[in-house]
Amino acid sequence: MDIDKKIVADFVNNDIKLVTTVPCKQLAGVIDEIDACKDIYHIPSNKEDEGIGICAGAFMGGKRSAIIMQNTAIGVTVNTLVTLTQFYRMPLPMLISYRGELKEPVACQVEMAVHTKALLNQLHIPTYHFHQQSDAEELDTILKYTFMCNKPVAILTDATFWGGYGDQ
Repeated sequence: MDIDKKIVADFVNNDIKLVTTVPCKQLAGVIDEIDACKDIYHIPSNKEDEGIGICAGAFMGGKRSAIIMQNTAIGVTVNTLVTLTQFYRMPLPMLISYRGELKEPVACQVEMAVHTKALLNQLHIPTYHFHQQSDAEELDTILKYTFMCNKPVAILTDATFWGGYGDQ
């Protein structure tokens, strides 16, 4: 099964009814699958913290949700993650493209990559790093975990997971 379809199937199998997304080239395929899925309501967001707020609203309305975003905006989300998601014990799967590693073609992406895992660790957010598409076999278990323990969970997917940066 295509990796984008597998991710969406795992979301559907875990009763995720709403997904908010912030545009990202690496995540474009999974975003397209979310958009086409009849079982998931897709709300594009302008900013990551706005998307987390949308997910919080879905949670308060009794719906499971997830956010799809880049790691470069983790810093923008810290206050929302702590004072909303964590304080109110909201489960939130965060599928995050992990930009800024080896062969990254955009220099400014590197700086946030240096801080991403440390910030998530400081916030006590369980973090899983997918390097190969076979790592996605754990996604279903990770989703069950986040809804069982009512915690946000970060799933970092690097360029290798998505097939690299091209001919760089």
